[in-house]
Amino acid sequence: MTVNIAAESDRRESGGTESLALDVGLLVLRVCFGGLLLVHGSQKLFGWFNGQGWYQTTEGFQRMGYHPGKLFGTLAGLCEFTGGTLLLLGLLTPLGAAIAIGTMINAMNVTWHHGLSGYEEALLFAAAAATLGFTGPGRFSLDHGRPWARRGLAWGIGAVVLAVVAAVITLAIKWAL
Repeated sequence: MTVNIAAESDRRESGGTESLALDVGLLVLRVCFGGLLLVHGSQKLFGWFNGQGWYQTTEGFQRMGYHPGKLFGTLAGLCEFTGGTLLLLGLLTPLGAAIAIGTMINAMNVTWHHGLSGYEEALLFAAAAATLGFTGPGRFSLDHGRPWARRGLAWGIGAVVLAVVAAVITLAIKWAL
């Protein structure tokens, strides 16, 4: 007889106030963080929310050494927009977390020389994304109860590893050109 400890724990706590508080906390984290990341992406891509828009974003990426700037600026905006949307909705959460973490590793690399005040936002965003990658999105999400829903140590580690690999590839291309 095999017992799934996580599933058993979920069944015991599913009706309790402690479990509800955890799910509400994850909802708040997802909506605030995912929403902010989505807004950052929409600023880069579309100029929404007083953003620079696509042209200025791609020019900025070119100046930061990401050649071609149009490719990397578009990629950054799409990653923030897509990762933020997935995390906001609680959909494909480990993938959304990986997208956000990888993007934030590149943001930290660009702002590192400014010290903590330069990279603290990207670090905080990466930490929030990693947290959701490990915990999952909670009960109030599109992933909840779906066959594709994933959470836990292995999925959190997988999200972080995928993010680091993608970020290293992006930085290697940046430094090679």
